[in-house]
Amino acid sequence: MTDVDALVIGGGQSGLAAAHALRRAGRVPVVFETGPEPVGSWSSYYDSLTLFSPARYSALPGMAFPGDPWHYPHRDEVIDYLRRYAKNLDAEIRTGHRVERIRRDGKRFVADVHNGETVGAPVVIAATGAFGRPYRPNLPGLDSFTGTVLHAADYREPTGFAGQRIVVVGAANSAVQIGAELAGHARVTLAARHPIKFAPQLILGRDVHFWSVASGFDHLPIGHLMRNPPHMPVNDDGRYRRAINAGNPDQRRMFTAIEGSRLTWPDGTREHVDTIVLATGYRPELSYLDSTGALDGNGLPYQKRGLSTTVPGLGYVGLEWQRSFASATLRGVGRDARYVAARLLRVRP
Repeated sequence: MTDVDALVIGGGQSGLAAAHALRRAGRVPVVFETGPEPVGSWSSYYDSLTLFSPARYSALPGMAFPGDPWHYPHRDEVIDYLRRYAKNLDAEIRTGHRVERIRRDGKRFVADVHNGETVGAPVVIAATGAFGRPYRPNLPGLDSFTGTVLHAADYREPTGFAGQRIVVVGAANSAVQIGAELAGHARVTLAARHPIKFAPQLILGRDVHFWSVASGFDHLPIGHLMRNPPHMPVNDDGRYRRAINAGNPDQRRMFTAIEGSRLTWPDGTREHVDTIVLATGYRPELSYLDSTGALDGNGLPYQKRGLSTTVPGLGYVGLEWQRSFASATLRGVGRDARYVAARLLRVRP
């Protein structure tokens, strides 16, 4: 077994930010990333994914996002950015290393890697995100649906769905973006328990993220108050509201039953559906912590502001509402990483 200064699990945006913060705090971290390169889950997202925050507000600490600071980067731009960030990061990143279990050995942690390697460290930051654990809600009859069910995590592009009748479940950014894209090739309904809310992309000629940062809202450490986070609006420059108002896609309340391939809507009408797309979000993928006492019965961490409340020396980066509204975003993980690293190591942030 080898020993290292600090161990970061996950080599995406959260893990890279955590490694940067640990280096600034004087540690020499090792980052374990399951995938073939340190870009996290970005290469698995759907082809047309576009950030809702401008490049100016979509960067990790120490390296600006390239291009026009007010443009909205596409998925592949983010992937290229993360590659360059990792290359310039003064930390060892071991790709193709899946951590199967974290356990305690006295005062240190031991990571058991899938290839038989074991690594010890006094502190661990879990930064694996949530893409590996798509949330599949318990919808009535979903398990018996005879059409195709896929999660947004499995969606790539729309052409293979041409001519189909599709229902996209969800009311947040991904649901609306995927639904609008599919509506150019198929007949699509967005189904949700609550009506879709929209937030303007521009306010007084400025992107909404400018105002969020300028007002201080982006930085407010209110995540611990959000045990039941609010239904967040869809950032929109007007195109999605226009599309939905035109019925392409249309918006309906959640269906009430499924029989075979037929869905029943709240007004009692029934119709055949070919595909259901679940744009229903994700849950943290932290199963490698199962034996540490860090997780509750639902696999969620006992934590406050990214610090484990049950396992000393363990921290998190990249959880939704970990500390603030921006916690799980490119612009937010750096602040959280500095906070967590400083408190794990008891140094000034």
